[in-house]
Amino acid sequence: MRREAQTPTQVLVCTVLPTYNERDNIGPLIDAVLDSAVTPHMVLVVDDDSPDGTWQVVEERMQRRAAQVALIRRRDEKGLTSAIQRGIDEAIGVYGAGVVTWMDCDLSMPPQDIPRLVRAIVEEGADIAVGSRWIPGGGDQAHGFMARTLSWIINHFAMLLLGRQVHDYTSGFIAARAEVLRRIRLRGDYGEYCIDLLGRAVRLGYRVQETPYLCVPRASGASKTGANLWDYLVKGRKYVTTIWRVRFDA
Repeated sequence: MRREAQTPTQVLVCTVLPTYNERDNIGPLIDAVLDSAVTPHMVLVVDDDSPDGTWQVVEERMQRRAAQVALIRRRDEKGLTSAIQRGIDEAIGVYGAGVVTWMDCDLSMPPQDIPRLVRAIVEEGADIAVGSRWIPGGGDQAHGFMARTLSWIINHFAMLLLGRQVHDYTSGFIAARAEVLRRIRLRGDYGEYCIDLLGRAVRLGYRVQETPYLCVPRASGASKTGANLWDYLVKGRKYVTTIWRVRFDA
């Protein structure tokens, strides 16, 4: 269904940032997200009680940009997927966001590209916009040959079973309409949530649009994924299982 285009000033966008030990990255990331925004925009950080005090940096930013920055500090719950879902729920239910975006918090994903994702929704009629490494104009400089190869295999398997509307099912750099996120809740304990979300969205007939982005090495701190081959294989198995389940579930 073709949607009527809106102007960016009609839509509140909330960028959800799930954090754990990103003290050195979160301040510059918040500033970059807000400084590049083309819409009424806020940032909601969901921090899993980071030992490095990430939440303290967010509180400092809240004093400077009180109307644009909010913090959820979770002490009794942890995990990427549940953190993003908590942020989505509050962005829509508490703050009234019409579009929710999220991304990794290590500065590997360019916050300056968020407006491209938002425009794909509010101006071009997409229901979900995906930052993609695997379409022309995109790329991955952050990961080594092994990780890129496994990503290529998993994404081509996903395209085979779930549809070629999406080339980067493991992106994690997403913007979506609130109405889509009310209908599709995130499932999974790590990156497989993205495959699940995009696969179900395609099956439900939502319009998914990709925009290219260049993934670069994290700015600071230690990566939380891909520590070794075993780590990649364990996560890869979960990804393959998720693809199969989404394809064949009723």
